[in-house]
Amino acid sequence: MSEPVENLSEILAAVTFFSEVSDDSLNNLCSNVEVVLYEKRDEIVRKGEPGEAMYAVLKGKVSVHEKEHHFEELGVGDCFGEYALIDNKERSASVTAIEPTQLAKIDREHFLELMKNDAGFAQGILSVMIRRHRELDEIQERLASSKKQLEFTNYKMSGLINGAMDAIIMFDDNFRIILTNPSADALLENKDVLQRNVLFFFDDASANLVESLVKSGLEGDKNAINNYLPEIVKVIGSEETITLNEGTISRYGDDEVSYYTLILRNIQERLVAEDTINQLTNQTAYLEEEIKELTSSYGIIAKNKAMSAVLSLVEQVAQTDATVLIQGETGTGKELVARAIHKASLRNSKPLIRINCGAIPANLIESELFGHEKGAFTGATSSRKGRFLLADKGTIFLDEIGELPMELQPKLLRIIQEGEFDPVGSSDTIKVDVRIIAATHRDLIRFSREGKFREDLYYRLNVFPIVVPPLRERGEDIHLIAQEMINQFAAKLNKKVAPLSEEDKMAFSAYPWPGNVRELQNIVERAVIVSQNNKLSWEALIPKSGVEDVIVNSEESSKIYTSTEMIALEKENILRALRKTAWKISGQGGAAALLKLPPTTLTSKIKALNIKRPI
Repeated sequence: MSEPVENLSEILAAVTFFSEVSDDSLNNLCSNVEVVLYEKRDEIVRKGEPGEAMYAVLKGKVSVHEKEHHFEELGVGDCFGEYALIDNKERSASVTAIEPTQLAKIDREHFLELMKNDAGFAQGILSVMIRRHRELDEIQERLASSKKQLEFTNYKMSGLINGAMDAIIMFDDNFRIILTNPSADALLENKDVLQRNVLFFFDDASANLVESLVKSGLEGDKNAINNYLPEIVKVIGSEETITLNEGTISRYGDDEVSYYTLILRNIQERLVAEDTINQLTNQTAYLEEEIKELTSSYGIIAKNKAMSAVLSLVEQVAQTDATVLIQGETGTGKELVARAIHKASLRNSKPLIRINCGAIPANLIESELFGHEKGAFTGATSSRKGRFLLADKGTIFLDEIGELPMELQPKLLRIIQEGEFDPVGSSDTIKVDVRIIAATHRDLIRFSREGKFREDLYYRLNVFPIVVPPLRERGEDIHLIAQEMINQFAAKLNKKVAPLSEEDKMAFSAYPWPGNVRELQNIVERAVIVSQNNKLSWEALIPKSGVEDVIVNSEESSKIYTSTEMIALEKENILRALRKTAWKISGQGGAAALLKLPPTTLTSKIKALNIKRPI
């Protein structure tokens, strides 16, 4: 259907394709142009059919499409089908009116005739075509440049993704993996994971977490997606390697299709490092506590034969893993002997963990020794490693082992026999490699007979017994230890004090030291603190003994002693001095010096009192 149009040449002059054509040539064109009217949905050009004419839109609108897919919309001043003027190839798209539309139809035959016979028309069309080609060249150059930029950007993006230490996994809304980087392949232990379900590589809890986050994101929860994973996820590789990971999840795409990027960082090594740091921190705390509780830091002084024999035993047992039981009075330095064994052993690069079995309440000592799980008992707000686990590969020193509650002794026996234990509140068995050194001032044999200590545990502990002699039986060691302590405390308090005199040494030897080295340390420290003019005064610090004690006590009780009682007291005092000096009468360290008597006078008293040395 066609109808006449006024000023058609002016309308066509506004069409880009004819913009360079002269008015006369446009009038020649219009003389044979057909104006056609199409109704809504009328098909003008069908894809696949050869074109026969070019069209210019005079009124209305048309759609360029392929079936239901819309490419573009053309209106007044637009044209289509230009290439149909010079060839009769099949058209690449369909054109349909989307409302009542008026088109100027220029057929091929008339167009080619004008190109041949009308120089002005041909020149105008060629000018437009040349300009179009130049524009196309510029567009191609820009596209080429853009392509290079895109390729460069892609290279950088690929380098960033492939070089990332973190695992990067992209998947679609069906959880099918569409991209991974090398770190992800290593984490998943598989280089052929594309199109596999990403959830298969998580344990159940982690898979449920990722699935719920994706679902919440689709439902519009912005906090669920494009954020850090709220929990650590467990990845299970194709070779069954399990790793713990933290990470982020993000979404991109549109309302129809969604894609997700999961970035995971393996924190297994970090957790191990943190665990090691925590363990070392705990060990440091225990060691600091241990140092504070040590009777001294002066080492072991052993000129005395009895103590030298102890050090000989230390050297013999240190290189083995044998369990050692150190026995001796309180304050004799049993912990120093334990430290010496550890230091001389092959385990000296590992910790020496100490626990005083008598200083911790019975309801807490099991947790201290073996650890506990969170919630194992009231107040257990977090898991805790026990001291046996802290001492793994090292040594544990169980001081005052005789105070260990009976109900825990089977657990200790199990560790000695099998090297394993169960933390409080846990069913998991933990293996440890620990060297056990125990110490006690108790008679464990008597304890076992009284039912206070397991006999089988005693024999397991008593593999290599060491008895530390009391200070009163160590002879000259008393003076050497005291002098070393004096030097240490004087340096600490920035004081200068005179060394021990012979009278001081005799006073030290005369006193029985029931508190042993610990008591000696306390007295020396007090003496250095109160010292004046570089002199140490021991008279008020060392408790009185022998006859002086009796006299003081007698004065306090107002008791009157007979001459016979006084002779007996004097005889007993001389016997103590002789026993103390191994029956040496005269010379340095002799009984006469202790009693502050001339040797001849002491000899006379020994004869008069009928004192005889036992055979």
